[in-house]
Amino acid sequence: MNSEKKAFLKNFIWNSLGTGINSFNSLFFLIIVTRVNDIQTAGIFSIAYATATILYTLAMYSGRLCQVTDIENKIKDKDYIANRFITCMLMLIGGAGFLIFKQYSEFKTTIFALLAIFKGLEAFSDILYGVMQKNDILYKSGQSLSLKGFVGIALFLIVDLITKDLRLACLAVIIINVVILAVYDYFIVTRKLIDNTNKVNIKNVLQILKSEFFVFVNSFAGIYILNAPKYAIDSYLTEDIQAIYGYIMMPATVMTLFTQFIVMPFLGKLKDMYERKELKEIEKVTFKIKLIVIAFGGFAVLAAFLLGPEFLGLIYGIDLKAYRMNLCVIIGSYIFYAISYINLVTLTTIRHTFVQFVIYVISMIIAFIGSNVLVGNLGFGINGATFSCTTTLALQFIMYTVVTKIIMHKEQKNILK
Repeated sequence: MNSEKKAFLKNFIWNSLGTGINSFNSLFFLIIVTRVNDIQTAGIFSIAYATATILYTLAMYSGRLCQVTDIENKIKDKDYIANRFITCMLMLIGGAGFLIFKQYSEFKTTIFALLAIFKGLEAFSDILYGVMQKNDILYKSGQSLSLKGFVGIALFLIVDLITKDLRLACLAVIIINVVILAVYDYFIVTRKLIDNTNKVNIKNVLQILKSEFFVFVNSFAGIYILNAPKYAIDSYLTEDIQAIYGYIMMPATVMTLFTQFIVMPFLGKLKDMYERKELKEIEKVTFKIKLIVIAFGGFAVLAAFLLGPEFLGLIYGIDLKAYRMNLCVIIGSYIFYAISYINLVTLTTIRHTFVQFVIYVISMIIAFIGSNVLVGNLGFGINGATFSCTTTLALQFIMYTVVTKIIMHKEQKNILK
């Protein structure tokens, strides 16, 4: 095995491990809250984490995808970091506005605020991970994520067990993330990779905000689409139903994480292919990824049907057998979402973002109307939330598939001219 393949494998393994552990922390947090506290508190945690994840898209703004696939490299690391600092501040302001509007109880407001700060720290770390990836040391970010994941979950459990106070448990996770971000992410790794001879270019910082606006809207809308049923439940149903929907929805996120595991290490390769105008090669690579995702998704649906509710019931200590079909349908719908994400990566790599903006706006409208009508107005409850999720993701998949095929065909014709 040559050095290039070894480096790719090292990056892939550590990135997959770190991203997996860190991404599944919400699952472990929810299990801990359910077991240590109660199902009502778990419901509050579920909707609060969903809201923090939506706000997280504002902090991420364009995300690492555009940073790593920046072919011209005119925008420097310091510009990206300054931009991320601004978007993280905007995230906190947006979160404060949301809480003022909702007028939750003091306890619920505090949980929302703490989880928003936690996700803000995660977003700021990601821009440093982008610096690592551009320098071909993606494994360093994987190591950082692994450390944050393991220590964060352990500390959350210990503090919650001792105090039975979810607020203190969330605060403990924030503190450990601040320490690791400052010591490892910045001082040990990225500080020596950043060119200190360059000053922050305000024009570049503003250019990121302008040029990546549609990418941000797409990300924001994408997360909202997945969580629209939760907000309908928050408006019309109870905290315990919110927790149950969170339990059966959580395994479906494995589809998203699995897809990210597969796609993320290929971002640089896709960028190089586009730079060389090898669009057919891009289609071949993404097609293979889609086949892997579909196979994994089929296995996940089968496993959910056979043992899903029993397994989740064992984890959470709650009987979920009545929700077997809800679980299977939601996991199946996330196969649509995963393929749409692969198409998103393809279109973003070749810099077609406006058409994605249109797709996401349409999908967001469908999700908002569908979830509120089915959950609230028609009174279908959790079944309405399930059906709304599936319908929205299926329609989004159809739009993305058709648009991607049309654009790739046109791009190839332009190359041949």
